[in-house]
Amino acid sequence: MTPIRSLPAFLISCALLCSSFAANAQSIQTSGAQLVVPANAEITLPNDQAHVTLTVQEQDKDQATAASRVNQKMKQGIDIVKRQDPQAQLRTRGYFTYAVYADDAQHNNNNSNKPRAIVGWRVGQTLEVTTTNLQGLPKTVAAAQSVMALNGLDFGLTPASSKKLDDALIDATYRNLNERIVSIARTMGRNPADISVDTLDFEGSGNFVAAPKAMMMRAAAVPEAVAEPSFEPGESTLSMRLVARLRIK
Repeated sequence: MTPIRSLPAFLISCALLCSSFAANAQSIQTSGAQLVVPANAEITLPNDQAHVTLTVQEQDKDQATAASRVNQKMKQGIDIVKRQDPQAQLRTRGYFTYAVYADDAQHNNNNSNKPRAIVGWRVGQTLEVTTTNLQGLPKTVAAAQSVMALNGLDFGLTPASSKKLDDALIDATYRNLNERIVSIARTMGRNPADISVDTLDFEGSGNFVAAPKAMMMRAAAVPEAVAEPSFEPGESTLSMRLVARLRIK
């Protein structure tokens, strides 16, 4: 039986073997090789803009009466928002009018061969508000809710903040690429100056992660006075991925 070598001798043999592997790795020729290196960056900024959706809906047996109430409440709501937040951007959209028919049970009891009777009309309209006055937003919304319903709310970045974030993101992504090139060159035993950039591929301009979350609420009857709601604007995150093709001299 072959005697078992002592532990020190075994460790020495492993060290010699590793040294041999390292010497072989250093002898690998890398001149002219091409490398594909990804780089990533992520930057977060506090949201500084809000998009609010306010709606008015009315139903009445008389179409003109329902439409008149909607028009009056929309005008009141616009006046309230302008008074509370003069710098806000307003846009009305989605005006609708449609008939309300008798339910199936009532229709079947009367005469199933005739078209369902119109029992009323439903009219509505939507107001979109864009504002950077986040501190006064709860007060503005509460005041508007005296005549309108809060149907949607989301937070995001102003165009200026988005541009600022994009500039910083490009810089951070390219800086990450340079750091990785230096690390790769060091690992390969080469000088970073020996590596030149052949192609840079910015895969898209970035994407808002943890996109602004919409706070949806069903339209409902509101009292004359509404307590102020609580809002947390949160943050927006933009990420970018850069892929570079490199060439070693």
